[in-house]
Amino acid sequence: MSSCSSCSSAASCKSAPGNGGDGNCTDPMALQDRLIAATLGKIRHKIFVMSGKGGVGKSSVTVNTAAALARRGFKVGVLDVDMHGPSVPNLLGLAGTVELDQDGRRMLPAAYNENLSVISMDSLLQDKDQAILWRGPKKTAAIRQFMADVNWGELDFLFIDSPPGTGDEHMTVVKSIPDALCVVVTTPQEISLADVRKAVNFLQYANANVLGVVENMSGLVCPHCGQEIDLFKKGGGEELAKRYGLTFLGAVPLDPATVVAADRGVPVVYLETDGPAKTAFLTLADAIAKAADSSLESLAGSHR
Repeated sequence: MSSCSSCSSAASCKSAPGNGGDGNCTDPMALQDRLIAATLGKIRHKIFVMSGKGGVGKSSVTVNTAAALARRGFKVGVLDVDMHGPSVPNLLGLAGTVELDQDGRRMLPAAYNENLSVISMDSLLQDKDQAILWRGPKKTAAIRQFMADVNWGELDFLFIDSPPGTGDEHMTVVKSIPDALCVVVTTPQEISLADVRKAVNFLQYANANVLGVVENMSGLVCPHCGQEIDLFKKGGGEELAKRYGLTFLGAVPLDPATVVAADRGVPVVYLETDGPAKTAFLTLADAIAKAADSSLESLAGSHR
C-alpha cells in the first residue's frame, strides 16, 4: 500500500504523521485514495474525454482513439463513467459481465483484444435496459470504486469516457485523478461550441490539465463522389482551441463507415478498408500520444 504522501486525503487525515498520527490509516476514504493512487500509478497516461454537450460523438471518439492506439501496439483501457447512458461496451460489441481476478477481490476489465480492455456500468447489469436511478453521492462512490477495485495492470493509456455536462462524474474524476489529461470534444457549430466553452471553463476552474480539443463531425465525405460537404460547418473546434490557447488535436469527419462499424461493435480503425474516419482517428491517436508524452515530460521537468 502506498504511503501517506501519495494519498489525496493526507492533508485532513488524522492518521497522517503530519497531523500527529502514526501513518497507520483507518479512514476508509483515505484507504481508498491510496488504492486509487496505487492502481493508477501503473498507468502512464490517463486521458479524460469530456464535452459540455451531448450528441457530439464523444464515446465514439473515445473508443476509436483508444482502439487506434491499441492497434499501434499500446496497452489501452477504457473506463466508462457514464452511469446513465453507458455506450462503450456496445460500440465494442462486448456483451459479457465483469469477472474477478484470481484473488476474488478485484474486478477484471472485459477484454476486446490483447491490447484493449473496458470497464463500464453496462457490464454490471443483468438487464441492459435497466435504468440507473442514482444521485450524486452514489455515482461518485461507484466511479471511485471503478478506479480502486479494477485490476487494470500496467497500461500505456487509460481513456475515461464521461457523460455530457460538468457534474458529479466530472468533478469526481478530476479530483481523484489530478494528473488526468483532458480532451474536449466538440462539433463545429455554435450550439455545440457554446456548451463546450462551459466545459473548458469548468476544467480551468478545477485546475485540470487540458490536453487539447477535438472537432468531431467535421464535414461529411460523400461516399459516392468523395467530395467533402461542410454539413455542420467546419473549423469551429480549431477556433475554440485558439481562443483559449489550447492545442487543436485534430478533426474527424462524418463517415457512413463509422455508423456501420458501431452497429457491428467494431471500431472503424479495425475495418479492413481505409476511409476518411479511419485515417482521421489514426492521425488523432498519434497526436494524442505525442501531446501526452510532451505533457508528461513538461510535468516531470517542473518538479526537477
